[in-house]
Amino acid sequence: MSAVGAGALKLVTAPHGVAVSVRGVTVWDVLEPEIRPGEVLLAVGVDSRSSAAVDVVRAAGRSGAVAVVFGPDGPESASSELRGAAEAAGVAVLFRPAWVGWVQLVGLLRAGLAAAGYQADPPFAQVALGDLEGLADAVAATVGGAVTIEDPQSRVLAYSSTDEDVDEMRRRTILGRRVPASTVAAMRKSGFFRVLWGSGDVVRRPAEEDLPERLAIAVTAGSEVLGSIWVAPAGRPLPETAADDLRAAARAAAPHLLHHRSRRAGHLRAVQEAARAVLDGSGSAEALAASAGLPVDGRCAVLAVRAAPGPGRGRGEDRLPDLVALHCAAQEYQAVVVAVPGGVLVLLGDLLPDSQRATAQVTRLAESLAGHLSAMVGAKVWIGVGEVAADLHRAVESRRTADLALRALLSGSTSRAVARLGEVAETATLLRILDALREVPLPPELPVTRLATYDAEHDGGLVDTLRAYLDHFSDVPAAARALGVHPNTFRYRIRRLREVCGIRLDDPEARLLAQLQLRLMDRGGSGDG
Repeated sequence: MSAVGAGALKLVTAPHGVAVSVRGVTVWDVLEPEIRPGEVLLAVGVDSRSSAAVDVVRAAGRSGAVAVVFGPDGPESASSELRGAAEAAGVAVLFRPAWVGWVQLVGLLRAGLAAAGYQADPPFAQVALGDLEGLADAVAATVGGAVTIEDPQSRVLAYSSTDEDVDEMRRRTILGRRVPASTVAAMRKSGFFRVLWGSGDVVRRPAEEDLPERLAIAVTAGSEVLGSIWVAPAGRPLPETAADDLRAAARAAAPHLLHHRSRRAGHLRAVQEAARAVLDGSGSAEALAASAGLPVDGRCAVLAVRAAPGPGRGRGEDRLPDLVALHCAAQEYQAVVVAVPGGVLVLLGDLLPDSQRATAQVTRLAESLAGHLSAMVGAKVWIGVGEVAADLHRAVESRRTADLALRALLSGSTSRAVARLGEVAETATLLRILDALREVPLPPELPVTRLATYDAEHDGGLVDTLRAYLDHFSDVPAAARALGVHPNTFRYRIRRLREVCGIRLDDPEARLLAQLQLRLMDRGGSGDG
């Protein structure tokens, strides 16, 4: 505990005291629980209050581990059964506080071991935390082949710098920074990934057709798959010890991939905040370009996305940003997705240089995105398409038009799911006019105000009558059908509302004012006085 600093670990019990020799750090893997004597075991993803926690402590004791570290529930959550199991197994139990992440804790523990002069046997155990390229080289030297480290989507995170002859598939994978899509599809169809993610052991993919031989193993933390390590023969057959060495490498790789994911998540948050600032008009386009890899001078556009609330959606709304990001990536767009209240904003960069073609490009993406998201979240999705901006400095203008277009779609005046501002200009303009009128105090003598007061006192339904009459351009039969009443009943109500409020229905200005005030009332404005 002294090696990691005060407060970095909280002790629950230490049957053999705290002056115990520690030889290494490893992450618990429920599928491959191989623990070496003298190690500190990090129980990532294990609930300290569960029976699984007791099983982990017992397994640690049988393997000679010196301690088990659980997540940030706190020592008070340690059950008497857990404490008893720790005493019986001779294993210390500790908790990390919420302010120390797993990745940070691994670094602290390894730094403490290095300071104490301990050197682990495998060369990959000496790789600095987060150095995936160094890790790939060390694994290659240990296993005796060419190595790639991949994420769960088969994207290459690192590869060994072997000088030996390697096959064409490895070259294509490294050059493209991901396994070719056709190869991934073939392995998915054959069930290879299902075996890889579920076996917890080294999986051999024999050579067939254009797919050379490979050894692979999943890298996990708890039950979560972090990625995989692949080994290819490099000019000579793999040694008999390759599988055993690869198992050890997978255990050592878990903290590195946790660290990579943590750094990537931090970078993604920084990019999103930079994009949010640019779209709010307060950020730096240059800073966003540097962090997101977007060209400052390239054409860009913004999509404003909203999903309808409703039953049966489950966690669809929570997943909206991830679903949008995945779809944009699948369509090979450079996009930054920013969550906003009720939906997301999508900043698209590096669009086609021609403005008209760029507009068509963005519209096609929006239409495919709306259909895809509707199917995924089980609800209607609306997308306002912002006008294409000449460069990243003008992205805030595209965001403004996207928001206006989305608002027009949400008003219910159209059945469209996707629109540019020019396609819903009348509705959008009316909404802006109504926004301005909300701040205008209206006198109680206005006809619609008097009519609303009468309806509130007598439940007369005259406001709805006037709305239908104006919306149907004085066509009494059509307005009567809209309200589900006989035309003669409707004519009586028109005469009655004239008597109540004195409106002059033959006066264009009176009709215009009544329409505006009714729209304000529909949107919760001050139209009722």
